[in-house]
Parts: sequence; C-alpha cells; structure tokens
Amino acid sequence: MPNYTDLWSYLSTTHKKIVMYGMGNGADKILSICRRRGIEVCDFFASDGFVRGHEFHGKRVLSYSEAREKYGSENMIVLLSFASSLPDVLENIYRISEECELYAPDVPVCGTTLFDKELYDKNIDKIRAVEDLLCDQRSKEVYRSVINYKLSGDISHLKNTHSDFSEVYRDILKAERFKSIADLGAYNGDTLREIKPFAKELESAIAFEPDRRNHKKLCEYSEREGSFKIEAHKLAAWSHRDTLIFDGSGNRNSTLISSDSIPVSKGAKTVEVEACSLDLIARGRNLDYIKYDVEGSEKEALDGSHDIIKACAPALMISLYHRSEDIYEIPLMIHQKYPEYKLYIRRREYVPAWDTVLLAVREGLEKFAQILCDHMVR
Repeated sequence: MPNYTDLWSYLSTTHKKIVMYGMGNGADKILSICRRRGIEVCDFFASDGFVRGHEFHGKRVLSYSEAREKYGSENMIVLLSFASSLPDVLENIYRISEECELYAPDVPVCGTTLFDKELYDKNIDKIRAVEDLLCDQRSKEVYRSVINYKLSGDISHLKNTHSDFSEVYRDILKAERFKSIADLGAYNGDTLREIKPFAKELESAIAFEPDRRNHKKLCEYSEREGSFKIEAHKLAAWSHRDTLIFDGSGNRNSTLISSDSIPVSKGAKTVEVEACSLDLIARGRNLDYIKYDVEGSEKEALDGSHDIIKACAPALMISLYHRSEDIYEIPLMIHQKYPEYKLYIRRREYVPAWDTVLLAVREGLEKFAQILCDHMVR
C-alpha cells in the first residue's frame, strides 16, 4: 500500500475500483464503514466455482474471473470480507493477493472502534509500552506485525507470524504441570481436546459456555472424556453475577453483549444468558491455567477471576483480537495488576489477525502458588 495514514484513508482517496471478496456478516460490517466514510464498493465476488447466481445488496455476485475481466487486475482493489484458517482457503487468498491489490480490513469482532491512524496516534505510548513488556523477540516481532496489519489491512504482515501451539503449551505455558484448569469460552470443548496431549497430569476442568447449542456439545464431550473430569457450566464469564444479552447465532464467534452498555442490532437474534465470575464458581480450588476466549468480555472475565489469579498464580491465555483496543489494553491491565507475570504474544495462522493471544506466566512460582491455594482452602 502507498504511504497513506491507514487503509480507510487510502480507500477514500483511491481512483481504483473497489470490489469485495465474500458476503455475509463480515461484508455487511465493512460495507457499513465504507458507506460512512464515502468509500464506494462497486461489486461483490466469490471464488470461481462458488457462484450460484445469487445477489448481495442488490448486486449479482460475480465470480473472481468475472471481476478481473470487468475491472482488470491492475485497476481494482479487493477487500476480503471473511475470516479463515483453512490452508486451502488461505492459499487461495494469498494467490489472489499476488494477482490483485488485496486488503483484509481489520474490523473488530465486538464494538465499533476501528484500529485506524487516529486510534494508533492516541495510544502510541501504550502500544510501545506493551512491546517493551514482552519477554522474547518472537513476541515483539508478532506484535509489531499485527499492529502494522491492523493499520494497513495488508495481509503480507501476517505471513510467517504464526506459531505451532505445541510450542506454546510445552515451552511457555508448561502444560505438563497442569492438574486443574478453567476454559472460559469453551465452545464445544475444542481447546480442552487440544491441550489434553500436553497436560498428561490433568484431572479436572471448569468450562464456561453460554450458548445453548455449544453447551450441549460441550456436555456430550464431557460425558465421553474419560481421562479427566469436565465441569460444564452454561454461563458467560463475567465480573459478577448478572444476566446479559448474548448473540444467539451459535457460531464460533457469537458475541456477548452487555445490556447496559452495547446496543443490540435491530433484528439481531439474541437470548438472555446467566453470567458469573470464575471466582464464585472456583472458590477454594487450585487452578493451574485459565483460558479466556469470551468474545469481547475478556477484561470483565479477568476482573471476575482476580482472586484465583492472586492466590494460585495460574498460567493465562487471553484473546487479544475481539476489540480494537484489546491489543494494548489487556497486556497493560495484566502488567498493572500482576507485575510479577511474564508476557508473551503468539498467534495461530489466520486471516485476518484472529486467534492472537497474550500468554502470561509466573515462572518458577508454582510451589509458592500451591501454598497460597492450600491456605485459601483452609
């Protein structure tokens, strides 16, 4: 991308034709931002072989080949409007990016705050402070790459920044010592299944999942799992007991919405769910590890597990991609409350920069944490 301040500024001044790759909720979000900023999207297209003559926002959906023929590779800008971690899909996305000018706008999963130049300039000191806090060079490289991507939408910044999470579980989190863990945002048990081979001593897990259908699948997995006990709660992770509004679509990134702070979209499918803090559910127990993937409520969930963190010093894995500000606010929050923790950043292979996580560990303090937890139980 030329030397413009951010992707949205560039799109508002380009003379090239802008076409959107993909449809659905992601496309709706990007299209809404484009309209607010006076950016014209000329057409929508899908991959060759996936076009069925349907329409989107009153336009016939083109195939990729039709879009290239209509506008020419050198005269169009492609905006990617969906997320994927599938190798064949990513290969196709990167192939198109070599043939056309392609960007994946960083639109937050939750909230309306965009990571644009204005937000970056306003929080540059916080962003630099986070980088200084990170404990290894790999974390710093990943952090800089994600920031550059979020500003530019240029997916080349994301290439070669992902990690094999076996390294994360083995070398950073030290999962071999885990006996009791908490999975906040457990979905259908996928991350419990993932960690199992690395946590050979695992005895029990507390799992929170607010969506009805996902919770049912989690319970089914719990019944099948024979090597450790899963305590599956149909709850949203929060700072205290409450009733919240939840996106009831049941997909992997359904979002939790605070009824008193975030407006619910007109026509959105929503349900009320019970919310609770981990401190209340896990009171008196020792936890070695807590995972937070709670669709935009990470800060509230962290507040709701403060007592457990202080008492037991569990390793933490916290999602940083749901809200634009999470990438700097959550690491600073952890450092302020728990300065003894060491901080790392890793990410899975994903376009856009989803599954970017903060890893926080109190290295060498396991014995001290166990003494504190034993005292708390008494």
